[in-house]
Amino acid sequence: MSSSYSGALNEALDDIREAFRRHHIATIFGWQDVAQRYRRSRIGAFWLTINMGVMIGALGVIFGTLFRAPLTDFLPFICAGVILWGFLSSAVNEGCTAFIDAGGVILQVRMPLFTHIMRVLWRNIIILGHNLLILPIVLVMMGKYPGMAVFLVVPGFLLAALNVGWIMLVLAVVCTRFRDMAQVAQNFMQVLFYATPIIWMPSTLPVSKIRVVLEFNPFYHLITLVRAPLLGETPEPMNWIVGIVSVFAGWAFALVFFGIYRRRVPYWL
Repeated sequence: MSSSYSGALNEALDDIREAFRRHHIATIFGWQDVAQRYRRSRIGAFWLTINMGVMIGALGVIFGTLFRAPLTDFLPFICAGVILWGFLSSAVNEGCTAFIDAGGVILQVRMPLFTHIMRVLWRNIIILGHNLLILPIVLVMMGKYPGMAVFLVVPGFLLAALNVGWIMLVLAVVCTRFRDMAQVAQNFMQVLFYATPIIWMPSTLPVSKIRVVLEFNPFYHLITLVRAPLLGETPEPMNWIVGIVSVFAGWAFALVFFGIYRRRVPYWL
């Protein structure tokens, strides 16, 4: 690695280390973002849970009927999928504008830029926690119990969050320089929603097409790492391999990329 790339990597690591050392800034801002959105509301952020529950119920009945899938299997599947996709897509989309939305703070207060990525990620984790309250209710209603496989949720979610983190960091830098890229990313995530088994089950596709649609879709593997244990299933080895390889390859690129363009972010704002 050349000295320029090495220096960029060190700058990025220093910024991230400082952001984690002062992690309380990101967590406090993240809590305030959620609280501010539902200030003066009687049930607060639980409106998120109610809205998500209504949407899951409607999607489960409509698409379960269209695909002729048993509701006892389809409703837990679509419930976990929609909740997890909401986390992934919101984190990616909001990550695109993480630096832009925090432009006033960046230009006036000296703090690590990665703090703003952590803030957005933490905010979406809080919302995910609220929405996940729906899943146990659905599982009990459908007579499903995850069993011991549920403990695989922890490493699965860690891999998903780490992958989302580097994607957010790269997109935040790119979208700060090229503002139109935020719309491109949102459109791409919308298309990816239909290409990922969220509102449809892989068993509804021909075997030959499953390999193309699923095996080369990294978001399918990330969702499966969390959804499968929640439903009492064990993710396949390929899911773990894609998740782990994506973490190391993605962060290796993101750190160098962030280190190179980190000092330019304030000027682009």
